[in-house]
Amino acid sequence: MPTDIGIVDTMLGFPHADMKEVYRFITQQTKDTQSKEEFRFPAEYMFKDVPEKTLEGSDDPIGVTLREMDLWGIERGLIGVGDLGGVGADALKRHPDRFIASANGDPNQGMKGITQLVREYETYGVRAVGVFPSGTFPQVPINDKKMYPLYAKCVELGIPIFCCAGVPGPRLKFEPQRVELIDEVMFDFPDLIFVTRHGCEPWTELAVKLMLKWPGLHYSTSAFAPKYYPKDIVNFANTRGADKIIYAGYFPMGLSIERIMTEMPAVGFKDDVWPKFLRTNALRVLGLTE
Repeated sequence: MPTDIGIVDTMLGFPHADMKEVYRFITQQTKDTQSKEEFRFPAEYMFKDVPEKTLEGSDDPIGVTLREMDLWGIERGLIGVGDLGGVGADALKRHPDRFIASANGDPNQGMKGITQLVREYETYGVRAVGVFPSGTFPQVPINDKKMYPLYAKCVELGIPIFCCAGVPGPRLKFEPQRVELIDEVMFDFPDLIFVTRHGCEPWTELAVKLMLKWPGLHYSTSAFAPKYYPKDIVNFANTRGADKIIYAGYFPMGLSIERIMTEMPAVGFKDDVWPKFLRTNALRVLGLTE
């Protein structure tokens, strides 16, 4: 693994003073006691250490993230502009060379949500939209027609959508995130750049088949420690999919950057895959130049 690439992380965040409030959009629909009352991070049962727990209440969340980026060679990070407290917007204003704006897509908001997306695109230079189908309330499947205005607007604006696919970590129903649902979306929106988040498990083989089929479909490695990257995905990157697999972390939600980067060299990507995976695929998908 080269150490001089200038990594682009397509899922990066900041510590928050009140984690329960941050994740209330998830816990409003979970039903188990642990998710409702014990967990501060709804998927913490899946992670040995949750960085956000130790960073909760930090008086300089932007500084915390920047220090981690500098320490581990991350040049730029894709962040949300609509987070609680306006930290994302502040980070973009103060460090436009380090952070890239992403909007949150909520299909239940209808045209109100599309108007908000356009406003954030014009205000912050949004380069992507993120959506969490199982986390919408009520849930909206990947191929539901409520999603279609978001897809259409992304095509119109020339920006990708990053969409969670596969069984979610929080104890929510997975039905809205079945990987086969992506096929209909790509059929109806052949010009859409669609990037999956959070693994696509247990349907990674299907995800590879769909990436071969649809030019605009990509996969990002968010929420997975490198030692658990699916073999289907690593093999695809090393063969026909070098332009399709994009690095994404999960700091500070469930993984430290230290853990990610310490495990990363053992993944086994070919030499020519590393620059694409860590940097150039993200820049291309986000419509950014070197």
